Amino acid sequence: MSKAKFITLEGSEGAGKTTALKVMKNTLDDWGVPYVLTREPGGEKNAEAIRKLLLHSEHLESKTELLLMFAARNEHLEKVIRPNLAKGIWVVSDRFVDASFAYQGLGRGLAWSTIEYFEEMIVGTTQPDLTLYLDVEPATGLQRAADRSEKDRIEKEDLAFFENIRAGYLKRLEHFPDRIKKINANRDIASVTQQIIDVLEQAREQSLS
Repeated sequence: MSKAKFITLEGSEGAGKTTALKVMKNTLDDWGVPYVLTREPGGEKNAEAIRKLLLHSEHLESKTELLLMFAARNEHLEKVIRPNLAKGIWVVSDRFVDASFAYQGLGRGLAWSTIEYFEEMIVGTTQPDLTLYLDVEPATGLQRAADRSEKDRIEKEDLAFFENIRAGYLKRLEHFPDRIKKINANRDIASVTQQIIDVLEQAREQSLS
């Protein structure tokens, strides 16, 4: 294998990211590459503290939410993502900067250019080599999320919010079709699993090896 790779997983509530991460983990185990699994917001002590604010605060202004997301992301990048990549360890992150464009951009209605500014300042060139986007109908995803656990602050938003999030992800997909690969997460687990494996294997043949 060549240099360590940075792979991210994106998707709205109920898209099946937990199952997808297991599939990705098993695939990387089969490949025999060293890797770490992490998440956003979070993945690092300070970032996890910010995660609690983001998910469980009574109310946050949209700009505050964006600033907190990038504050957590900076800690995550500086202390987890970049150090591991520098050591030759692959990084798999449950969400990354694409989520800010979807959630704070289209979801909260903040200017795309504002998020791009923070992306350039905080993320810079540390962009994923590959992103798997689990695309699910918002109503389906919300029903799945409701069945599994108590709702956090984000999950309590209405259907229109999640429709906007999906539009945000699809807009990012249009901008970065070579990096972001769409997985049809409306299908059954077996189908989704096979799609993920196929995308990973294809990416490995093309650029991840």
